[in-house]
Amino acid sequence: MRVDAGLSRLLGLSRTAVAALAEDGRVALDGRAAGKSDRLSAGSWLEVELPEPDAPAVIVGDEEVVAGLTVLHADDEIIVVDKPVGVAAHPSPGWTGPTVVGGLAALGYRVSTSGAAERQGIVHRLDVGTTGVMAVAASEHAYTVLKRAFKERTVDKRYHAVAQGHPDPSSGTIDAPIDRHPRHDYKFAVVAGGKPSVTHYDTLEAFRSASLLDVRLETGRTHQIRVHLAALRHPCVGDLAYGADPVLAKRLGLQRQWLHARALGFEHPADGRWVEFTSPYPADLDHALQQLRD
Repeated sequence: MRVDAGLSRLLGLSRTAVAALAEDGRVALDGRAAGKSDRLSAGSWLEVELPEPDAPAVIVGDEEVVAGLTVLHADDEIIVVDKPVGVAAHPSPGWTGPTVVGGLAALGYRVSTSGAAERQGIVHRLDVGTTGVMAVAASEHAYTVLKRAFKERTVDKRYHAVAQGHPDPSSGTIDAPIDRHPRHDYKFAVVAGGKPSVTHYDTLEAFRSASLLDVRLETGRTHQIRVHLAALRHPCVGDLAYGADPVLAKRLGLQRQWLHARALGFEHPADGRWVEFTSPYPADLDHALQQLRD
């Protein structure tokens, strides 16, 4: 068998890749350089030098002061921020806007080095269009403890959402699996075989055309609240991607979904004491809420 064919079968590489190795002098047969068309024979000593794998691409965001990013609390273990709209948690492919990671770096805060390079210190995320409380690990110990807490669902994550119409019952639990939308890759949906997803909600206030809900997440899937409310046919007001009424959104002056991470509670990584942080409604959501009340 030829060298390129034989090595392709032995190593699971393409014949083109093996031929390139031979051309670079990385294949030896009985101590002598072998060409791709040389023949292999039983009993020969074959040596192959594989190149170092390419380093994964590192996505690095800019360090820049982020307007509206407020630090609610900071100590040696954790940094808790109030994230404004239009800000991502960390850099990602295709995102060129501001990030929480870059904003904290610009303010002089040091975060944990655990996690992928672009999301160091990030233990949970909020969507770009979702505002509110978000925790970042400042130490390696805190990163480990908080990641475990989120995984084991011991963190109390509370959101306020304004849903179209009036959910029935007014308080309940949505237990429906979520995964990528079968037709639109940028969206998620309730699909059979998706990841288990559980959302609890209570109606705080009912208006003529919408309801203010207190929402507690048991799991933390991407777009979970938006997907679950849309599945109930009561999407977040302003959430056009998930079927919200554009006329109502325009009347309320909303450019995004009415969804806010209101409170976050967890055991402090340093000593285990329970800590909780809250965030007031930002101006655009507060204005829309007042419009509904009037």
